[in-house]
Amino acid sequence: MTPKEKTKSRNRPAEMEKEWVKIFEYNDEIKGEMARQILADENIESVLMNKRDRSYGFGVVELYVQRDMVILAKRILKELEP
Repeated sequence: MTPKEKTKSRNRPAEMEKEWVKIFEYNDEIKGEMARQILADENIESVLMNKRDRSYGFGVVELYVQRDMVILAKRILKELEP
C-alpha cells in the first residue's frame, strides 16, 4: 500500500460522515425502525443510530440517509405523519 493509499483509507470515515445526513430523531425506537422500513420499501438506504441510554431509558434514535436522498426521504416520511 502506497502512502497515498494509506492517507485515503484514513480519510474514508470522514468522507462517509459527509455522505450521510440525519433527517429525523425519534424518542421511540419502534417508530425509528418503522421509518427505516418505510424507506427501505421505497429503495432508500437508511441507517438508525441508537443514542438511547439503556439503563435510564432517555435519549433518541437518529435516522440517517445518504445526502442525495434527503429530500425524497423527508417527503415520504412527512406524508405518513398524522
